[in-house]
Amino acid sequence: MTVERVEPPLVAHEREMLEAWLDFHRATLAVKCAGLTDGQLRARAVPPASLSLLGLVRHMAEGEHQWFTMVLGGEQIRYPYYTEDNPDADFDDVDGADVAEAFETWRSACASARGWAAAAPSLDVTGTQDGREFSLRWIMVHMIEEYARHNGHADLLRQRIDGAVGV
Repeated sequence: MTVERVEPPLVAHEREMLEAWLDFHRATLAVKCAGLTDGQLRARAVPPASLSLLGLVRHMAEGEHQWFTMVLGGEQIRYPYYTEDNPDADFDDVDGADVAEAFETWRSACASARGWAAAAPSLDVTGTQDGREFSLRWIMVHMIEEYARHNGHADLLRQRIDGAVGV
């Protein structure tokens, strides 16, 4: 699978810049996972820790879903993996997880997130979670931060799996 990763512009309006950086980090996670087998994607960082590339993909699908669909969009529908009985299912339940399903869920959540963001007339539009208001601006900055942090984990996981660095 070839992943197109576009460098964000050096000069742009705020919204265009945030969208570009978020898409860049989404593509970076895809690049970190490209070309690996299902088993490699499930490989744990340092057992017994549950961190894996597949877990990161599932975790980011949940983040996209939570912040854009549930908070910004106001749709209170179930998470893809999280349950009351297992709030860490995104990371914990990868051993038997369907890899193709996880990537499709993540790509679908990203597409939905882009739709919610595009429908918002400004970055000042808010959504609510647990009685707290979050602006689209905050959500986008948070998601950039979340991807950047987890892409750092993905760098280390990928290097441990096959020695690839700088992808």
